[in-house]
Amino acid sequence: MAGILILNGSPRAPRSNSKRYAALFMNRCKVQCEYQNITRTNHAELCEKMNEVSDVLLVFPLYADGLPVTLLDFLKTLETCPPERKPVISVLINCGFFEHHQNDIAVRMVELFCRQNGYRFGSVLKIASGEAILDTPFCGLVKRKLGQLAAAIVQGKARVLHVSMPLTRGMFVRASTRYWVSYGKKNGVSREQMAAMEIEGA
Repeated sequence: MAGILILNGSPRAPRSNSKRYAALFMNRCKVQCEYQNITRTNHAELCEKMNEVSDVLLVFPLYADGLPVTLLDFLKTLETCPPERKPVISVLINCGFFEHHQNDIAVRMVELFCRQNGYRFGSVLKIASGEAILDTPFCGLVKRKLGQLAAAIVQGKARVLHVSMPLTRGMFVRASTRYWVSYGKKNGVSREQMAAMEIEGA
């Protein structure tokens, strides 16, 4: 029994940043990896697949300071239908916040699940500014940390890693504003419309 099962818990898994992070991880991992999106209908299949691997890597974005419902629903199934041989569970989480510690509560939720259900908790990579960092010159920092995460999992180590853009808070706010304005334009939303949405949501 060897290898890593990578489970994408993003609600928009097929077109998510989590999918991109998983692909970069697999390119840097020296053992066999199998990638699967978590869907509403494949929970039982994924629970069964966990019997075939030594490690599971949960890849997901931060949602409202916690786990996305896609992952929560799967964990509920896993709690009632555990594999006979429980793998080590590691976490690769990304958020759009400037600070990597914004991911801490979600990581603790997975740790609690592992503790209560008899799984060994492995390594963690917390990625900040995750919505944009892959498309900046700082992408190399993420790739380096993904390589370290892969090595830690293969070696059976429990490491806590993190990465974020090496910017000041003010620079990050300005850069993120440019990013979202550009993103809005690509999708037919003007700066004025974005400003109006901000006011309505305030």
